[in-house]
Parts: sequence; structure tokens; C-alpha cells
Amino acid sequence: MKRTTISLIGGAAALAAVFGVATVAAPAPPAAPKPLPASAERQPVQRTTLMCPAPAPNDYDSSVYTAYTPPALHPGGPTGGTAALTPVDQTDGVGDTIATPSAHAKPVTPLTVPGKPVVTDGAKTPYPVIGSADGALAPGWSAQMTTTIDAGTGMGLLGTACAQAGTDFWIPGASLASSRQDYVHLTNPDSQAATVDVSLYDAKGAVKLSGNTGLTVPARSSVPVLLSTLLSGDTAGDVTLHVQARDGRVAAEVQAMSKTTGSDWIPPSATPTTSAVLPGIPKDATSVRLIGYATGGNDADVKVQLLTPAGPITPAGHETIDLKSGVTTSVDLPKLTQGQVGSLVLSPAPDSGQAAPFVAALQVVRGHGGNEEMGYIPATDPVGARSTIDDNRSTSGSTLALAAPDGDATVKVTSSQPSKGGSPATTTVTVKKGTTLQVTPPAPTGSGTFALTVVPVSGAPVYACRELTASDGDGLPDFTLQTMPDDGGYVAVPQAAQDLTVAAP
Repeated sequence: MKRTTISLIGGAAALAAVFGVATVAAPAPPAAPKPLPASAERQPVQRTTLMCPAPAPNDYDSSVYTAYTPPALHPGGPTGGTAALTPVDQTDGVGDTIATPSAHAKPVTPLTVPGKPVVTDGAKTPYPVIGSADGALAPGWSAQMTTTIDAGTGMGLLGTACAQAGTDFWIPGASLASSRQDYVHLTNPDSQAATVDVSLYDAKGAVKLSGNTGLTVPARSSVPVLLSTLLSGDTAGDVTLHVQARDGRVAAEVQAMSKTTGSDWIPPSATPTTSAVLPGIPKDATSVRLIGYATGGNDADVKVQLLTPAGPITPAGHETIDLKSGVTTSVDLPKLTQGQVGSLVLSPAPDSGQAAPFVAALQVVRGHGGNEEMGYIPATDPVGARSTIDDNRSTSGSTLALAAPDGDATVKVTSSQPSKGGSPATTTVTVKKGTTLQVTPPAPTGSGTFALTVVPVSGAPVYACRELTASDGDGLPDFTLQTMPDDGGYVAVPQAAQDLTVAAP
């Protein structure tokens, strides 16, 4: 399958609700005759839409799709329902088809009941997929695409959670270096075309792009764009992408591919804010690189802390980092983890004056001397009410990192019933304030792929990241990193202050 590149990129944003790492008090509202109720009832969503792009084609790749809906958090709620992903077209944004699934393509990962994963294995040259879940399968429905590339550029393991659509994404961590082939994938789940714009920022500022600034993403299709085809001049190094939908909505994600350090997906960073948490740096990381971008008109002078299993420390020589407004800042953090899992916390520096919003991501490399692979950790939101990650193949191949920057947190970790049958297993752990806790998932009985669900029990917000590793026998440290924000399965529905229902005449 031959990929046609295009000369312009657009993008979109996944809506992200940011749960405050640092909270700024707002001015008191004017007095109201009848104040609104402070409480809100959490209700399960009734429909969820997800989409996954297809990785760049390679004669030596294969992908596995998994999907799962956890049991309901609360009794009652929706019943019945269906859930499945369906292969869709890849186009070049001007109407030409790059690849299309068979007219008789079957749905991927059709799910029928909560609590047990569904796996579709052995997908060679995979297509992008779009799908939805409703009824009892909608709250917390998650899906994952995990790809193995056995040779060539990007060789290694890469995984991504299928995402929801939005209108505004920031993606720091992509690169225009000669050793990289990075694609941004734009996927439109709707029945109307979407129009998107993209901006690139390097260490000098806005990158001059060639051609028009708008890109059409056809209805129910995915558009991959090779970043190097966007440029009208020479530039290199790390870049931050800003993807905005002018019309419609899309999901946006970057597939980073290196000739020397493998590949992985770079999801969008959490919504720009004045503090950020990047959890789950592997204990054996040989290289850690922070890429940040101040999104407002002011520089973001940030304090750097590493949450270790023993408590917070300040990396020597990197007590603070100045993220300049409008330019991408990259900082190498050598020997950061020192053999212990860690999480990076960025907050306003004590003497910075007014705090400024920013986005950030970490590029993590494991291995030595040609046997290396990279993964990415974007700034992420906390687990919230619940978070699930799919495609865990063994308790030794999956590791959870849990970080609690603001206070002690107790969480319940559940390994689901495996895809080939068995029983789930649950453990409860407490993460001490200012630490990162590495957790080996509890072992379910039976065999097959299982999902991991994290549910906070009490205490402060907790942040999570799953590291998935696989052995291919060639000595490469094949791995992928994925953060675990709230699954969006439950939404707060405010109580009405006054019933304004009008009776029918």
C-alpha cells in the first residue's frame, strides 16, 4: 500500500477536562436572589464515539485491536447496547483515496457485555477505525490499537488508545530532524467534512508552511500528513503542533518514527494550564527529554520536581526551566530516574510572577548502543472517577505507575476477566503524597488479554501511566507508554434550581 503525502496539515482537538493541579481562586460572583445548588449528580453517558488512525504502512508490521467496557461504577443506569469499531478510508485530504477497506469488512472488536475484553488479532496493513458504543457499553468504553514493526524505520512496539474527537489540540514532541519521519493523523468521525488548520513551532518560533493553511478531512475518514511535506524552508529539530478545527471536529495524533530509536504515538498534551504532571518515566530510561511550549503571550517559568518512590526531588541543574512564549523549548534531563520509576511535575516557579499556561511532553528512550526504542508521555489529566487501559498481555508485561503530587491517594486496581475466559482480580494500594508508586497488576485467572482499570477510593487526585513491554528475541527493549486520564464515562449533571417546565395546554 503506497502512501501519498500532502503539503498541508490541519488538525483538531480532543476535548480534555483539566482537573486542577494548581487552583486559582476566582472573584466572588455577585449575590443572587436564589443561589444555585452546589451539588451535581454523576450520570453515565449514553453514547461514546472513538477512533484510531492507522500507522504508516510497513511491510513488516501487524496490529492488534482490543476493546473493553468496565462494569458500571454505580448500580442502575443504561442496559443493553452495542459497541464496535469499523474500518474506514484513508484519504489525502483533497478527495483521493490512499487506502480503503473491503466493502465486506467486518466490524473490529464487537463488544456485547461489560467486563470482558474483545480482541481482533493479526491485522496486517491496518486501516483507521471509527466506532461507537451505546447503552450499558458506553460508560467507560475503551479501545486500543497496538502495532509491532519488525524491521525498517520505526521498528518496535507502539500503542495508542482510540480517542474522542474535538476541535483544539496541542502536540509537543514531534520532530523535523533528518532521522525522523513523523506523521500527523487527522480522523473525522462525522458525516460531514471537517476543515482544519495546523501551525508548527520550532526553537525559533512559527515555522513557515507551504501552500494553503486549510485542509479538508472527508466525512468518516482519516488523513495522514507527513510533517516534512509542510515546510516551505529549512528547519529541523523538535516542534510543537497546534491543530484547530475551523469547521467540524476531528481527532489528532502524531506517529513519531525514527531510524535509530523506533517509534510510538504522541497523543495531545492536556489542555494548556499553569501546572502539569507527566507520570510514569521508566526506571531504566537511558534518555529523557522534555519538550514544552508556552501557549500564551507570556513566558512560563516553571519549577521542576521528580516524584520518586521515596518522595519529591529537584533534578540537579534543572531546578527551573523557562518556556519561552511562542517557541518550542527542549531540555535533556540526563540520568533523571537513577533506577527508580518517576513522574515529572511542572509548576510555577516561586519568583516567576504571574503564572503562564503551557503544554509539555517527555520523550523517553530505553536501551543502549543501537538497541534503543522511544516512547512519549504527554502532560495528562488525573484519573478522575475511573480510567481503563486495554491490551495487557501478562502481569509481567504491564506495569502501572501511579503519582500523587498533592496528597495521599488510595486507589483500586482491577485486572479484568481475560479475553479467553477466567476471573478478574483486584488490589487496593495507597500512593503517598509526593511519590510515584510502581504497581504490578494483580493476576487474573484464565488466559488471554485483559484490561486494567484504576478507580480512586479516597484522598488526593492520582495520575497514572501504563508501560507495555514485549519481547521479540532480538534484544530490543520493545515498549510503549500510555497515560490514563478519566475515561469520561460519567458526567456531572447539575441539579436544577427551579423547575421551568411548562404544562401543555
